[in-house]
Amino acid sequence: MENLQTDRELTAEIKLYYDLLLPENVKTPAPLLIAVHGYGGNKRQMMREARSLAPENFVVAALQGFHQHWRESTAEKGMMPKVGFAWLTNYKSEESVAVHHRVVSDLIQHLIAEGVADQRQIFLLGFSQSCALNFRFAFSNPELLSGVVGISGGIPGDWETSELYQKLNAPVLYVYGDADEFYPLEKFDENANKLKLRAANLESKGYQAKHEITLEMRENVKTWLRNNLGA
Repeated sequence: MENLQTDRELTAEIKLYYDLLLPENVKTPAPLLIAVHGYGGNKRQMMREARSLAPENFVVAALQGFHQHWRESTAEKGMMPKVGFAWLTNYKSEESVAVHHRVVSDLIQHLIAEGVADQRQIFLLGFSQSCALNFRFAFSNPELLSGVVGISGGIPGDWETSELYQKLNAPVLYVYGDADEFYPLEKFDENANKLKLRAANLESKGYQAKHEITLEMRENVKTWLRNNLGA
């Protein structure tokens, strides 16, 4: 008789990669900005964005997701397809959330232990898909971060029902575009209001923008980071 057993599991180790920027003449341990890309992005692309967002005295770490996929095929042009990375799918998403939480926590502790990061000045920034993931981490670990920035992304789907999320006293910045291709403006405004349920110090702002990080957003984020050092 046939015996079909499904969803059996093995545990395997994977490596997650990140790029680290140590600006010239910055004394360490220094404030740390951890930048997390959105769906289809990569650490190099996110480092470029983060360098334009971070004040000059910040160390920057850009994390890369672990779900690899082909972004597009350029075989007809004689080129290799481009590889994109993501943080989760709707298949057993709780396992991907756990990996994201673990790598952010491990990165923080590793850079503190190396003497690179000031444990009193740890900021977490996410764009698009990683925005809600970062909020999950921040509000589940309110003692680890000095500030959180969410750009053009959502909030956790279980925001109003989960008991994991706690009040966060660290400042939160939530920015988004009014012509985003993936989120209507009304949804962003609704998310901002819901964040107020647990964010003691929230600043939210909409911009004339699509699903992107504009120059005006960059300037606002950089100013916000400067203003919240030592908060």
